[in-house]
Amino acid sequence: MDTDLLRAFVTVAECEGFSAAGKILHRTQSAVSLQIKRLEDQMGESLFERTSRSVVLTTPGGRLLPYARHILKLQDEAHRVMGVERQGELIRLGTSEEQASTYLPELLPRFAALHPEVRLEVMCGISGSLVHDFQEGLLDAALVVRHGPTQTGQLLGREPMVWVVAEGASLADWETLPLALNPEGCIFRAHAFAALGTSEWRWDVRYSSQSPTGINLPVQAGLAATVKTPRSVPDGCRIVGDDEGLPPLGHVEIELHRTPGHASDAFTAFCDELEAIVTGNAALESFDYVAGDG
Repeated sequence: MDTDLLRAFVTVAECEGFSAAGKILHRTQSAVSLQIKRLEDQMGESLFERTSRSVVLTTPGGRLLPYARHILKLQDEAHRVMGVERQGELIRLGTSEEQASTYLPELLPRFAALHPEVRLEVMCGISGSLVHDFQEGLLDAALVVRHGPTQTGQLLGREPMVWVVAEGASLADWETLPLALNPEGCIFRAHAFAALGTSEWRWDVRYSSQSPTGINLPVQAGLAATVKTPRSVPDGCRIVGDDEGLPPLGHVEIELHRTPGHASDAFTAFCDELEAIVTGNAALESFDYVAGDG
């Protein structure tokens, strides 16, 4: 059985679409459709029901999926045992700098002890850009703040957003609230604008940077306020109290994207360990908690 066809099948099933699968597989939509047609001819069954809006597994497709995943896993293991990947497997992770600094110090030593042969490439950036890179097949996994519904994102929980200023800063000193924020496309920026739009505050974006350092420096110097999650409050700064007059910001959702069809033990272990560390963070509210929160 052609494992390339099986990998295309698993990817389409997990992406729930041919176009999204094609981006991950670096193939055109028509090429992926042709692969699925060839597999269906071999199986003698229709594997997907195609409508104008969705692609879903048929009953035969649902029966095939666990076997396809198992075959791909065995192939990856055989390559590793036979030394096909002599340089070691490469895992490309995308995440924000602040999430990397929070979670990777715990993850990297633990994972390296179990899989010393695996190479890791970490790309840091804004969540929206990282999701785009993941969908284009440039990343194997992405830990991001959800900007909108996707076909591959697994929701892990949610975190509160908070206003942050320097420890010695007083909001009463500012007639116009100076802000330090990420550029357009950042959900923290969007939430800040939406919240301030319902308040009587005058405000102005004085500092803008894609890097947390570029945001943190003016805030630490007492020159601006910003929006963070509690785990990302920089040294010398504090969370603005509810009684200080700034509007509430709500929450952001954290999600993990994994490349469909990537079935090696090392990749699975890496993603599972990352998920466990993130969901074990005391600041992250599980969706079980949220559902009961009303």
